[in-house]
Amino acid sequence: MSPEDLCQRAALLDWLVFDVDGVLTDGRLYYTEHGEEIKAFHVRDGLGFRLAQRAGLRLGLLSGRRSAPLEKRASEFDFDVVLLGRSDKHATFETFLRQVETTPERVAYIGDDLPDLVVLRRCGLSFAPADATDEVRAVVDHVLSKPGGQGAVREMIEVVLKARGEWEKRLARYSIE
Repeated sequence: MSPEDLCQRAALLDWLVFDVDGVLTDGRLYYTEHGEEIKAFHVRDGLGFRLAQRAGLRLGLLSGRRSAPLEKRASEFDFDVVLLGRSDKHATFETFLRQVETTPERVAYIGDDLPDLVVLRRCGLSFAPADATDEVRAVVDHVLSKPGGQGAVREMIEVVLKARGEWEKRLARYSIE
């Protein structure tokens, strides 16, 4: 994708929507001896969420799995839409579009595996972590340099904010000059 095309498509966005396992996490599943699920999230992704929100973007989660750690993470960052425990991503994405009254062109999505393909092919701007499946990397607009759970979400947000001309404005808050 050309830089001009990236800027044009990023300018249309209202939504950043994320798959979870393999994107916000490294894709591995951890359980305690009592069967409770544990997930590890990258702290930089969290700051990325805040930067995106401050730039006026809305956030959504689409996940085939439901988990207490994920629900906690979503509540910490006031996600606008959280659709969990839905294995049919096509139907879930259609529900999302109707629920928020938007069109696919206004949505950027990041996914890493086969169930994400249907959403990645429809959204306005698509991303994959570096360790996504070959099939996913072949169809997305941008393959990130970071793997899932290791800052890929933050990298995606930076790409979008830079393409929209928002990045420097967001950095000013952290400048000591």
